Amino acid sequence: MPISVVCPSCKARFNVSEKFAGQKGPCPKCKAPIVIPAVQEEVKVHVPEQFQSGGKDSKGRAVSKPLLREETKVTAIGLVSVIGASIMVLGVAVLVRFFVTDKLPVAAVGAVLLAAPLCIAAYSFLRNQELEAYTGKSLYLRAALCGLAYALLWAAYYPLPLYGIITGEPWQWVFVAPVFIGVGAGVAWACFDLDFGSAAMHYCFYLMVTLALRFVIGMPPLWEITSTTP
Repeated sequence: MPISVVCPSCKARFNVSEKFAGQKGPCPKCKAPIVIPAVQEEVKVHVPEQFQSGGKDSKGRAVSKPLLREETKVTAIGLVSVIGASIMVLGVAVLVRFFVTDKLPVAAVGAVLLAAPLCIAAYSFLRNQELEAYTGKSLYLRAALCGLAYALLWAAYYPLPLYGIITGEPWQWVFVAPVFIGVGAGVAWACFDLDFGSAAMHYCFYLMVTLALRFVIGMPPLWEITSTTP
């Protein structure tokens, strides 16, 4: 194997046969004396004995097992529970539409009670699958805090049409909607470690469900809130 040599005087680079390793001779270009370096020993990486056969034992069985990421799965019980709860909420909303006159307190209570379950449901399909999922008390606490913030956003919106800040003009939503969605996304991002786009979708999921329930119980459009509106 030839040895690469660089002359310290003229910086010329050339190859010398390994049989001259350790010897001294003149540079073929400037005639300055050069010491040919010795042949370096080949560096070998020793594979641990248990992996010399590709990580298998004498019977061909794998010595090590791959790490498996636990995926969140939708169980039959969970699916039935979600469907049953949805039907129950829809039934209550229909009863409120026909038998309750003052619908605002019912809507306010519903916005609070449904917030945490809706946050958990949205998190289950919007979360980053590469991160460990929140479960148990940690999940419930984060969902409660996030849901409370979402409900408070409804409370923050209510004075806008009440005092004429929102009158139903389409252009007004260009300024109002991004503010509320941005705040809601910030809350979801802080509570569930979602990226900002998924966090915005998380809040919009809650918003769309509560808007749908508001329509079902017979409340007026958002811009028609007045001091005399039931």
